[in-house]
Amino acid sequence: MALARPDLDPELRALLADMPLMTHLSPEVLAQLRQLPPTPVDTLLEGRPVDRREVTVPSGDGAQIPLSIFSPAGADRSTGAPCVYWMHGGGMVMGDRFSQIDIPLEWLDRFGAVVISVDYRLAPDATGTTLVDDCYQGLLWIAEHADDLGIDPARIVVAGVSAGGGLAAGVTLMARDRGTPAIAAQMLVCPMLDHRNTTTASRQYSGTPGVWTREMNEFGWRSVLGGLEDAQVPGYISPAVADDLSSLPTTYIDVGSAEVFRDEDVDYATRIWAAGGQAELHVWAGGFHGFDALYPQARVSAGARRTRNDWLARVLSPASVA
Repeated sequence: MALARPDLDPELRALLADMPLMTHLSPEVLAQLRQLPPTPVDTLLEGRPVDRREVTVPSGDGAQIPLSIFSPAGADRSTGAPCVYWMHGGGMVMGDRFSQIDIPLEWLDRFGAVVISVDYRLAPDATGTTLVDDCYQGLLWIAEHADDLGIDPARIVVAGVSAGGGLAAGVTLMARDRGTPAIAAQMLVCPMLDHRNTTTASRQYSGTPGVWTREMNEFGWRSVLGGLEDAQVPGYISPAVADDLSSLPTTYIDVGSAEVFRDEDVDYATRIWAAGGQAELHVWAGGFHGFDALYPQARVSAGARRTRNDWLARVLSPASVA
């Protein structure tokens, strides 16, 4: 018998009715999805006073990791702008550094932030800690080049959505454990945090088509774990299994009530509080996975984005980083 589950927001339900949905992912379907056109980043940049720069940084195994750097055009680099380091979504198996880039570009517009997005390698071609290691190497490069980038090293925010939210959490744990670089805050948007896939929310969104189902989640995690047994999975890959969530930077987590990641995200915030940390948690009633990225025009999406912007404004204020 199917589990009862929260209703979708009525406006989102109407919008979702025209979207093709899936239940499962497979290697064959993934290959087809990877052939879809990439995010038209040039269209998003049209009319924006933005300088764009492309660089590559070496990974730990010598591969070159692309970073895209978006800066306010003509900005005075001596003043030290805030920086948002962005990790895209895609279940750890698809997407690129321009996926969902409209979200952090709004922070460039509002706060004069330098936005840097990383093209980490994807599973199943890359497995284990490779994805999070790629992201961490990008963070190290940003901190080392803060002066050249015109950013304030005390105002680096690590952010990501879905799989990118999980990677952002893993990078933040890695930076804490290695003692560098400093991270002012982490913003985790509907993050993919727990490879175990056993929560009530996971079971509620199983067996029927959706934006991201339990079965699709299993495929994503199986692809990245590469055969690792549960006991071997480190918290850098699956942050929900990290033993210690103390000494993390202030954290923002949001998620929809009608999606697979709801319970693991609520639990992550709860564990940060239990460890004496600061977290702000929002569960958007009737939101499915990635609702505000797919349909930013919906009222609940506008509310989610506005609330994130308000939090970032507080985090990036001089009083917060003094």
